Amino acid sequence: MSALLKATIAAVKLVAAEEIMPRYLKVAHKHKSDGSLCTDADIATQTALIRKLQAICNVPVLGEEMPEAEQLAIWENAEEGLWCVDPIDGTSNFVHGLPYFAVSVALLREGRSVLGVVYDPVADEMFAAEAGKGAYLNGEKLFGRVTAAAMSESLANVDLKRLSSKLAGTLASTPPYASQRNFGASTLDWCYTAAGRYDLYLHGGQKLWDYAAGMLILSETGGYACCIESDDFASCDIWQRSVIAARSEALFNEWKDWIRAQHATEK
Repeated sequence: MSALLKATIAAVKLVAAEEIMPRYLKVAHKHKSDGSLCTDADIATQTALIRKLQAICNVPVLGEEMPEAEQLAIWENAEEGLWCVDPIDGTSNFVHGLPYFAVSVALLREGRSVLGVVYDPVADEMFAAEAGKGAYLNGEKLFGRVTAAAMSESLANVDLKRLSSKLAGTLASTPPYASQRNFGASTLDWCYTAAGRYDLYLHGGQKLWDYAAGMLILSETGGYACCIESDDFASCDIWQRSVIAARSEALFNEWKDWIRAQHATEK
């Protein structure tokens, strides 16, 4: 594990301890223009992360809680790379006391993640990865595990509300898997898939901060991901990227083929 990754992990853990957990179950909230929630904890965490991350590597920081115009400007002018931050992914869970939320930080160069950290401060689980160097869970190598031999036996994480109504209806009425979950924090969903806690993952549309760290963590455990529309995950829209993913190559191919067959009937 490099000094850069160690420093990032330490910064994220410190910010979570100072800015997030003291506000857990105690913070007021408001709705953003897209209907999602934002709290003082989101803003304070993002501000603290910007300061600490730029002390580690002085490149721009793109945060979820920034205005869209500012996010676009940072993305378009980040020649030397950028940090991408989701200060609290799963703010609704955080507000309502559901212990499934995380801090997500990724370092991108030339548009691709080279370092990623996702930290669950309730469970004290730190998922981390560096491109080409593997992934870690609390400092130990994360290899993941495969628990289902076939898609019909698998546990899937599916966000139904961001899928087309037809595909969501089919998944709800005649699912190809054994059981389905969704707990409302995409960054953790990626990591749970990487760890083999979920066999399959499906999401209809994520933004950069939802997948920047988690996708790297999954890929560094040998997992697989693509978009509904394309096998090349990196070529899809960075601000609205669908996800088909699995830890196992066999399950991934079976899952991808099933989703795309359903998607084809909608055209």
